[in-house]
Amino acid sequence: MRLDLWLWAVRAFKTRPLAAGAIRGGTVKVEEQPVKPAHTVRVGQVITIRMDSGEVPWIRTLKAIDFPTSRVGAKLVPLYMEDTTTPEEREKSELRGSLQPGFRAYGSGRPTKAERRAIDEMYGTAPGE
Repeated sequence: MRLDLWLWAVRAFKTRPLAAGAIRGGTVKVEEQPVKPAHTVRVGQVITIRMDSGEVPWIRTLKAIDFPTSRVGAKLVPLYMEDTTTPEEREKSELRGSLQPGFRAYGSGRPTKAERRAIDEMYGTAPGE
């Protein structure tokens, strides 16, 4: 099975073009070697993905167990891949949004009056400036 198709099918990437672009960009490696999107994945191979989203880049490590015929539901993913990412790398992924003071997650809406006052106090600005 093609690497880009496998990564998409086990939900490592949202779309197949995103998976292919990451592979071409060198952020995805198989057995620590850069490969092309058409690389054939074999059972037992270790795939590493460098995740650059946020302030702290981290490495996600996946092991191929089997090959799905098409994209699978989230509950079925463990049948096809094993996530062997180290606990240290998982901690880095959880730190993404907590590094910036006053960080608000996308889609969380405008801050409330109390949150706005806390942000102003943190930055040392007076209300309305």
